[in-house]
Amino acid sequence: MGKSLAVVAMSGGLDSCVTAAIARQDNDLALIHFNYGQKTEKRELKAFHDIADYFEAEKRLVIDFVHFAKIGGSSLTDESIDVTKADLSSNKIPSSYVPFRNANILTACVSWAEAIEANKIFIGAVYEDASGYPDCRPEFFKAFENVAQLGTKPETEISIDTPIIQMSKSEIIQKGIELDAPLHLTWSCYQNEDEACGVCDSCAFRLRGFQQLGKKDPIKYKERPNYL
Repeated sequence: MGKSLAVVAMSGGLDSCVTAAIARQDNDLALIHFNYGQKTEKRELKAFHDIADYFEAEKRLVIDFVHFAKIGGSSLTDESIDVTKADLSSNKIPSSYVPFRNANILTACVSWAEAIEANKIFIGAVYEDASGYPDCRPEFFKAFENVAQLGTKPETEISIDTPIIQMSKSEIIQKGIELDAPLHLTWSCYQNEDEACGVCDSCAFRLRGFQQLGKKDPIKYKERPNYL
C-alpha cells in the first residue's frame, strides 16, 4: 500500500518546516501556503517554495486571504501598528496576533483535503505560544477536528495533527536537525524580508532555541541578541 496523503499548512517558518519533515515520514505531502497581507509576505512565499522544492512536493497550493489586511487588528497586517520588540516573559496576547487566523487556515485546509481525498492535516502550532495566541491551544484543534467531521461528507475522515505542539523551540530545532529539515531555507521574522530583525517575538523565540542548543541559526540577522 502507498503512503497516505497529508495536507500540511506551511508558512515557510521553522515550525511548519519541521512539521512537514515529520509528516513526510509516513505521508505524501500536499503543501498549502497563505498570503494574508503580512509584512513579510513575499519572503515567506519564497521560503515556502524553497522548502517545497527541497521536499520535492508536487502538490502545492497558495491561497490569498485578502480579508485579513482589511480586517486589521494585527501588527503583521496593519501598517499603522508597529511590530513590538520581543518580551519572552510576557503572557499577554501580542500585537502580532492575527484574529482567528488558524481557524481560517484550517477551514481552507479541510476544503482542500476533502477535494484531493487527503485524510490528514498537519499544522505546526506550538503550545508554548498559546499564552499569546489562543488559537494555538490543543483544545482548539480538537474542537476544529470535530467541526470538520460535522461539516464534510459522511465518508470523509480528516484528522488534524499537531506533532510539535508540546515541544519547546529548542526541541523543535533538534527534531528538525534529526530529520534533515532545511532550516536554512526557513523565514520567521515578522518585519524584515532581507535580514531577520532578531528582536521581534518570532526571531527571539527562534534565536533562543538555537542558543539553548549551543548552535548558530543558519539564516542572516541584523541583530543577534543573547536570549539565554
